[in-house]
Amino acid sequence: MNYAKQAGSADLCQPLRDFSRYLTVTQGRQHGTVEQYLIDLTLFFRFLLARKNNLPLSGEDFDNIDISAVDYDFVKAITRGDLLDYLYFTAVERSNSARTRARKLTSLRSFYRYLTREKIVPENIAKDIDSPKQRQTLPRYLTLEESERLLDTTAEHAPEKTRERDYAILTLFLNCGMRLSELVGLNLSDISPDLRSLRVRGKGAKERIVYLNDACREALEAYLQVRRANPNVKPDSADALFLSSRNKRISRKTVQWMVYKRLAEAGLENKNLSVHKLRHTAATLMYQTGQVDIRVLKDILGHEQLSTTQIYTHVADSAMKRAVETNPLGKKRAKTKPEE
Repeated sequence: MNYAKQAGSADLCQPLRDFSRYLTVTQGRQHGTVEQYLIDLTLFFRFLLARKNNLPLSGEDFDNIDISAVDYDFVKAITRGDLLDYLYFTAVERSNSARTRARKLTSLRSFYRYLTREKIVPENIAKDIDSPKQRQTLPRYLTLEESERLLDTTAEHAPEKTRERDYAILTLFLNCGMRLSELVGLNLSDISPDLRSLRVRGKGAKERIVYLNDACREALEAYLQVRRANPNVKPDSADALFLSSRNKRISRKTVQWMVYKRLAEAGLENKNLSVHKLRHTAATLMYQTGQVDIRVLKDILGHEQLSTTQIYTHVADSAMKRAVETNPLGKKRAKTKPEE
């Protein structure tokens, strides 16, 4: 589904236009979050309209269902059973994972919180629906040696035009553990004059200070020489820290493509890694080798709940288990006495 087609046009129904404005203006949500909520809720309305009008629940006909006529009377008639039917549809008909279904339920909960707050509906019919149970998995990450290889390969083989930029981006990911949205949103004005810290805007428009180590300062200093010498920066990106080849604020997709490219050049393309895995790498390396207190790591990563950060303690437990198993005495067996 093409969100760009919907976002600024009549294709979005009035309830979603109002909800989008509420998220952006009142809640201060980031563009990517608002976009995902609208995508999820558009699918929800398409499901309801398809079922009501006996239309197919998949294929091109389903994807082209026009939701622009959905009004508040339609929304008021939705029941808790409709929500449960929709979640069943996403699991069975669309084969969505538990994580994806949980995200869709989060979008519904947020929408109904808005509706109840604005007194459009009397109660939040989504709030008591249990989230799908998700299988807890350990995060994938690069080892210290693989991280060094990625940085060294970038310094040696990245295109000269973007070498300092790419190296600085990877260095920040691997040392600071920031999110993709946080990195692309960085401004020149977020950097402290002494290059000792950055102001980062995280989820829910919450700001935090990220402190920079020597590697980050050196990488940023080298990139800033190139960035500040660029005379072709677009006016709307004058304060943007990282720029694309078009001299505009770098996009998420450009960063993702760059990271995949650099991973491939370092021979790491088969590790099923992504930009977010670089954040996991930073957290894991800090916890395992830096003996960072879990509460400090929580603040560094910008987690709201300590339970989110505690997954890295399990990573450390796994590493300790492997360390014991690789002990050269691990296969030593006691010699048995010969039978008399």
